[in-house]
Amino acid sequence: MSLQVGFLDMPMRTRLKPTTLLRSNYLIAASAGIDSYWLPDHLNNLVPRAIATPKYFGAARLIPDVDAIFEPWTMLGRISAWNRLRGLRLGVAVTDAGRRNPAVTAQAAATLHLLTRGRAILGIGVGEREGNEPYGVDWTRPVARFEEALATIRALWDSRGALISRDSEFFPLHDAMFALPPHRGKWPQIWVASHGPRMLRATGRYADAWFPVGLMPPNDYGRRLELVRAAASDAGRDPMSIIPAVALTMITGRSRDDVEEAIDSEIARSMALCIPATEWARHGAVHPLGEDFSGLQDVLPQTMDEPTVLSHASKVPLSLLREIFLQGTPGEIVEQVAVWRDHGLRYPVLLNFSMLRTSLRKGMASNVPLLSVLRGLKRL
Repeated sequence: MSLQVGFLDMPMRTRLKPTTLLRSNYLIAASAGIDSYWLPDHLNNLVPRAIATPKYFGAARLIPDVDAIFEPWTMLGRISAWNRLRGLRLGVAVTDAGRRNPAVTAQAAATLHLLTRGRAILGIGVGEREGNEPYGVDWTRPVARFEEALATIRALWDSRGALISRDSEFFPLHDAMFALPPHRGKWPQIWVASHGPRMLRATGRYADAWFPVGLMPPNDYGRRLELVRAAASDAGRDPMSIIPAVALTMITGRSRDDVEEAIDSEIARSMALCIPATEWARHGAVHPLGEDFSGLQDVLPQTMDEPTVLSHASKVPLSLLREIFLQGTPGEIVEQVAVWRDHGLRYPVLLNFSMLRTSLRKGMASNVPLLSVLRGLKRL
């Protein structure tokens, strides 16, 4: 069975027109024959702004502020106008279930689904601390909020425009109404980003696809996939109907030397702060934010100054980056994804981290091997 392949872009404001860089990346991805194009749901970036400067990050000459990020549903509505002939599926990877009221999320996804003639995907997860807590959103029970958000979205979509009331600790409905119709009787697929046991069980019960961030070894992915399928079976669902997807970060280049130069940069090393402490420990290192630090969900990069980020980055074992991130020339990356495929993956969605380096020229040049990677994966 051949893989389906997606591309995850980053909608940051640049010195160009708002859609110029996104349109370029979209066309590169579409020309490779991929199946879907995605944007993330972030108010700010996971790249520490303290070192997102020309000294460490060549693309800062093009991107003056890495925390200036466009809203994804709005931008995908614009992109849907480019997408009519190519017909890629469009999705958010992933919508924040806590920061956004689920009725608004249900509306946004249904709107995009109608605009794209049935090609929208609702990626959804608990979100991260950095996009919730600083903005006054309660972060004490994110999984419980996620479960209720997902149940609320399903209830609104299934209401067929009738008034609906529903008890909920977080999102109660009182004579609410949702009148937008599905496209030809079908709502957007729901792809759930989940990692821990409770979220994996929720994925098995409710999701159309399992869509974690690939900050884990491939064999761990296979083990968690079995937990998702077991939960689906327990809920009376066909466990094989759930699409095994994953968001994978990638650093590529024209040569192995280019790749090693990027991996060893401070800006790329800083992204290892998003990796859980348990993964650091497997490589004989202690996460600088604590032995119990959960990584991506709890990191607050906007609060770190330059010396702190550089100190933390210096402690990252390169073996960890080489294991967790796809890295190498196009042929090497295709071989690495093949290992994930052997552990059950059927739908990789790639995020290109190759711009995380000191050289803007080499970062921009990585679009050529990126195209080779995407084409190679479609042949895998």
